[in-house]
This record gives sequence, structure tokens and C-alpha cells, in this order.
Amino acid sequence: MKLIARKINPEVAKSLEQAGEHPLLARLFSSRGVEHAQELDLSLRHLIPPTHLKGNAQAAKLLADAIQAQRKICIVADYDCDGATACAVAMTGLRLLGSKFVDFLVPDRLNDGYGLTPNIARRVKSTQADILITVDNGIASIEGVKMAKDLGLEVIITDHHLPGNSLPGADVIVNPNQAGCHFESKHLAGVGVMFYVLLGLRAELRSRGVFSAPDQPEPKLDQLLPLVALGSVADVVSLDLNNRRLVHQGLERIRRGQMPLGLKALIAVCSKEHAQLSSQDLGFSIGPRINAAGRLSDMTLGIECLITNDDARAQQLAQTLDQINKDRKTIELEMKEQALEIATTLMDETETAPAALSIFDPDFHEGVIGIVASRLKDHYHRPTFVFANSSAPGKAHLLKGSGRSITGFHLRDALDLMSKRYPNLIVQFGGHAMAAGCSIEEDQLALFEVAFQETALELLSPQDLSQDMLIDGSLGEGNCQLEVAKKIKSTVWGQGFLAPVFMDDMQVLEQRIVGEQHLSLKLKLGDLSIDGIWFGRREPLDQRACLAYKLEIDTWRGMEKLKLFIQSDFSG
Repeated sequence: MKLIARKINPEVAKSLEQAGEHPLLARLFSSRGVEHAQELDLSLRHLIPPTHLKGNAQAAKLLADAIQAQRKICIVADYDCDGATACAVAMTGLRLLGSKFVDFLVPDRLNDGYGLTPNIARRVKSTQADILITVDNGIASIEGVKMAKDLGLEVIITDHHLPGNSLPGADVIVNPNQAGCHFESKHLAGVGVMFYVLLGLRAELRSRGVFSAPDQPEPKLDQLLPLVALGSVADVVSLDLNNRRLVHQGLERIRRGQMPLGLKALIAVCSKEHAQLSSQDLGFSIGPRINAAGRLSDMTLGIECLITNDDARAQQLAQTLDQINKDRKTIELEMKEQALEIATTLMDETETAPAALSIFDPDFHEGVIGIVASRLKDHYHRPTFVFANSSAPGKAHLLKGSGRSITGFHLRDALDLMSKRYPNLIVQFGGHAMAAGCSIEEDQLALFEVAFQETALELLSPQDLSQDMLIDGSLGEGNCQLEVAKKIKSTVWGQGFLAPVFMDDMQVLEQRIVGEQHLSLKLKLGDLSIDGIWFGRREPLDQRACLAYKLEIDTWRGMEKLKLFIQSDFSG
């Protein structure tokens, strides 16, 4: 692993500190591209206006007409956390804005496949809906949109995935990544796009005088921000400034207890305190429990949990999602071990992994291949696809693949290039830079492996394939304080704005194995004694070690203390 020190801009760090920022945070922000103190103002008034989003004004007019005529609306969701939160935001927001006839339908990952298919369009029509809205999907659903239009439905696509060469013939498309859209943040999650559609709709209704009557006050859409924060973090979109504002505002409301009952129940089953919830908690604790429903069961459970107004029902659904997530972990562990065994057979004589990995086993569960691909990508630092047999009716001859990528390798563009070079290789594909999916014929797997590695070798340099760790320098004994840790924890970190990793030389006072697979440590930093934990590490450390770590807060029976989460050892 290669160690890279983040570059600090001393002038920016000084100006941030002079503006009132803690010296350590000023240093961290300057090394992550923050240039002005104004960028640390994460208030809602600085959000990019919804008028900047192409198609948003048109979608607002169509939906305002529908609400005023009380036409029936059906939302077609996706089966991941971004899709579930986007659906919950749409359901709640449209009801707040006056829709009395809005419902949702979520495809089954295994039986229906991804997106708006012709069969899903028929099911929407059977609900007597007049308008179909996709959330977090639809930009590649050419045949599904055509069927919906043929059936007489009006179609609004809200999505954030990259468009292909052809666009579906929807009435309106709202997607920051479509051609001609000048929205400054191209990294909106699907839930973020839907939130912006609602902002535009509210403005349209306001212009029509809908909220002028004393008995019909203007709804406050900021109550939807906890779900926007959850979906944005869980989908691992890049946390540019606009997304950080959305996530920050959502977290602030969660910490004040202002959130849907289902989200509150999920936080409880995770044994988290909402008043101290962090962006990492959204990504690593809450999000996986929502995602598990789409992987192993029915995402309807996740959506219902997020929109229910019944506290008992919310707690019941949260418990159900927690159990499904435990089942997912068991399946994932078995699949990961199988996948690692397969991957070892692909190593060369120096035990170096190929430039890209393609893993398949007939026993793999289709719902878990994405998360296993993510684990292998992290382990080998290689673009990775994991395949399973398709369980969709009539698709037994197909393999479903889920891929995850590394910086420097745009996965969706790579699939596009492969499909052009080998026209019969990929049946269907879609996604974005860091995550994508595809379907191939089973007898094309060997060719896919060749094409995938060929493309990776062409697009990735040896430096891209070296696993780097970005370090924020020494924390120092003076900053090893609970107050500092709380400031770090309360900051929005995530993809594109990663949480800080420090490195210091320490004395190892005590070490022992806990839980059969984790190294528990008592460390000395300067004159300060502090606990540490290295998850997944069993080998003992030397008496002195140069450790890379994250500064965390350990809470036990209401007591808080500092704890270091060790990431790597750079001794010697």
C-alpha cells in the first residue's frame, strides 16, 4: 500500500481558521479543496436553485396540473436505498403538496429486473394511474417508456444515471446528467433529483396562488431532508458542495429528532443515538438495512418503513429489515469467501491480481453480488464484476453482473466501450462511474473476462492500480481530545470528501484478540494512553508502531471516550 500525504493549502487553512474554524478542521478542509469560508456555510439558502435543472419546470407544470385535477400518480421505484428514499420522498412530498391519489410500485430485483420494463408499465396501468414517475431509474428504459406511452400514461423520468446514446420518449426527463442540463452538481443522487422536482412543483403551485388561502399554508419540504441525506450517503455519490449541504441539513434535523418514524425506528435497531448520528452511520448502519430488503426480499418493506405514520408499524418493519440484514450478512460472508478463493486462481506468479476481476459461481445469490463486488474491489483495488445466474422467469440463460470500480476507471463508459468492440457481448448495461450492472449470455463469460481486462489495461495506469492511502498527517497529542473528535464526527464526510485518516508513531502497551478476529490495543500517543481497535487483524504489532487511524468516539452506558480505529501499520 502506497502512502500519500494530503496537500494542505496553508493560505486557505489560515483564512478558514481566521474565520472561526478549528485549526485542525481548517487544515482538513483546505486539503479537500475548500477554498473559501463561504463553502463551509451549509445553509439551505445556498442550494443550487431548482430552476437550473433541465426539465424541472416542465415536470412541475405537469404535476401541478395533475394535482389540481386530482389525477392518479404511480411512482416506479428502484430496489436500493437511493430508490427507496426517493420513492418515500416522492410519496410524502406529493401528498404534502396536495395529491390525494399517489401510490408506488417497486420492481422485484430477481423477477422483474432493473428499471421500467414493459411489464412494469402494464402493472402501473392496471392500477388506473394516469401519470407514471420513475425515481432513480428510467433513463435507459426505452421499451418500458414506449409501452407506458402506448397505454396512455404520461411519463416523468427522474434519474441520475448516465444516459445512453438514445433517450426514452418520456413526456419529461429530469436528470442532471442529460445533454443540455447545466445544473452545477452532476452528482445528485436519485433522491436528490426527486427532492428538486418537489421544490420546483411547490414553486409552480405557489405561482398559481394555491397557498394563498389561510387554510392551506405552504408545506415545508425541509422535513424530507433526512431521507435525502440517507439516500445520498447510501448511494455513495460524490459529496460535492451542494450534496454536502443536503446531507448536512438532513443530519441536523435527524439530530433534533425531526425525522420519519421509520427512520427513527431504524436508528434504534442499529443501537445508535439520533442526537449524535453521523454521515458514516447513515452509510454503514442505516443504509444497509434498507438495501437488504431489495437484495433478499421486497423493497416495499423498506419504503413502507420510511413512509408509515404508525409508530408500532414502523418499529415492526425496522425489526424485519434488521433481521433481513443479518441474513444478508451471512450470505455475503459465504459468497465473499467463495469469491476470494476464485480470485486467488486468477493471480499471476507474483500473486498480483489482473487489471480487472470477473468472478462467477453458480451458487452465488443474485441479490448480493453487488456488495461482494464492492468487497473484492476494496480488497484487491481492481475494477470488479461479480456474476450470478439470473433468476428472472425465462432468463435462465443469462448471467446478471454487478460491478464496482476504482478511481480512474469509469465503469459505465468501460461497458459502453466493450459493447462497441464486441457487439454481441453484453445484452444490457447501465450505471455510472463507480457502480454499474449488466446482463450477458452465460457462454459469453470468458469473452467478457478478456474484454474487461483488456479495457482496464488500456484505461488504467500502473499508478491507478496501486492501492493508495491518503493521510492527513499527524493528529498530535494536543488534538487527541473528545471535543475535537466530536467536531470531526459532526462533519459530513463521504465519497469525494473522505473522513480524515491520521498517522502517528505510538507505543503499543497492550494487545489482545477479541471476537476471534479483531486486535484490541492499548496505545500511547505522547504522554496520552488511548484505546484502539483494528478490525479484521489478528497479527500482533511490534512494541512501537507507526499507525494510520481514524479518531472515533466510543460510547458505553452513556459514557464517551476516545478510541482509535486502526487502518494500517506503516512501521519500517
